[in-house]
Amino acid sequence: MKQKLACILLIDNDEPTNFLNKLLIQEADCTEMILVEQSASDALEYLVNSGKKPSEPRPELIFLDINMPAMDGWEFLEKYASLSQKEGIVLVMLTTSSNPEDMARARKLGYIADFRNKPLNESMLSEILRTYFSDRF
Repeated sequence: MKQKLACILLIDNDEPTNFLNKLLIQEADCTEMILVEQSASDALEYLVNSGKKPSEPRPELIFLDINMPAMDGWEFLEKYASLSQKEGIVLVMLTTSSNPEDMARARKLGYIADFRNKPLNESMLSEILRTYFSDRF
């Protein structure tokens, strides 16, 4: 039997998107916990404190949207870059942006594993799991 991820973190301000992504991930039965943060600042706070308590596991996979109010995905990434707790986390930008400059900008950052366009679907999730967690999926 495959070993599930400890936690997948969804960072997106859009409730319907989060609902559908969470449902898809639950159906894939690939993680012990799905955490949804609708603000990038709340996600950063969680990441800083994750792993300190069993009830707050460190995410192994993060799906990040670019276009969010208050703090967008790029601002999140600026702060994320300085976190010591990011080692071993696979970060995937999952966005509606079709701007090639966004993709190029994401690729230049060394800690973004992948750049995908919404919506997340079963085959995309399976491919991400097989690519970045091949020892488990």
